[in-house]
Amino acid sequence: MTQAIDPQLQTRCDAFRRDYLAVQQEIGKVIVGHKNVVDGVLTCLFVGGHALLEGVPGLGKTALIRALSEALKLKFSRVQFTPDLMPADVIGTNIIEEDEHGRRAFKFMEGPIFAQIVLADEINRATPKTQSALLEAMQERQVTAGGEIRKLQPPFFVMATQNPLEQEGTYPLPEAQLDRFFFKLTVEYSSRAELIEILDRTATGKSVRVQSVIDAAAIITHQQLVRQVVIAPHVRDYIVRLVLGTIPGGEFSIDSVNQYFRVGASPRAAQAIELGAKVRALLDQRVNVSFDDVRQVVLPAMRHRVAINFEAEAQGMSADKVLTRLLEETPTTAVDAVEQSSKRSV
Repeated sequence: MTQAIDPQLQTRCDAFRRDYLAVQQEIGKVIVGHKNVVDGVLTCLFVGGHALLEGVPGLGKTALIRALSEALKLKFSRVQFTPDLMPADVIGTNIIEEDEHGRRAFKFMEGPIFAQIVLADEINRATPKTQSALLEAMQERQVTAGGEIRKLQPPFFVMATQNPLEQEGTYPLPEAQLDRFFFKLTVEYSSRAELIEILDRTATGKSVRVQSVIDAAAIITHQQLVRQVVIAPHVRDYIVRLVLGTIPGGEFSIDSVNQYFRVGASPRAAQAIELGAKVRALLDQRVNVSFDDVRQVVLPAMRHRVAINFEAEAQGMSADKVLTRLLEETPTTAVDAVEQSSKRSV
């Protein structure tokens, strides 16, 4: 039996879905394929999180983010991360300014972090010191500089791109910073049909213009709506068991986790899974979270919050493969979970 939805809430849900699909359509004018990546980025936007995109150069990561910035009526800035980039180049710095009377005073010059959409391009080409300059901004939505706290204008959204760590001239992101990214999205190579479409759009002189379809007020309203989506206790417990299942030697871990994981996911993983699942529910025109909604967001929410060990690297076992096994072996009901735990302890 389907529960009736309050008409006012239904109107807000319809507006959310309409705006989400409108932005998705505008991005589709520029980006061919990569549906999962686009959905992941938009999910981060509509829950107030940050997105990390990983892939080799030339796959359209920066183009996707630029298209998103054009579809939104928000202030946009881009930072190209390089080995010589300093924290002040991101945050800003105090300068001495002289007025017409010859009086000198310090004035804070805002860096590119003072925008609503910040593109941190090739973030792992900068040193850890510069990478960490984003930590406070991403978590607290504020910047401390010159002994003064400066609030960032909402909505504040960081989208970072990074090259695979195996490439020359890259620095791994600190675990504390990785944990502050809501999703980590892997950008794969295009298919044959997609590559043909890319050539047709880019090598024939065609021009595409992305329209701005949503503003800051609407985004903030949608972010508030996402948190009002209902989640049943047994579905939330399923999320908790999945996150606890990534801890080696834990009560809900599986053999693959114990063998290949060095560090399990943090509580932020549970928050990301629940909020991401709520977005999935709204897109399916529901105001309650299902198990399937949860399963759809587990990989992007947890792949960067776990750490594999040397044995996993030697055997070519990725975090995604282990998390997929965890999804397959973790029961949805608590009763089955107790029985499964009892079997492990025997």
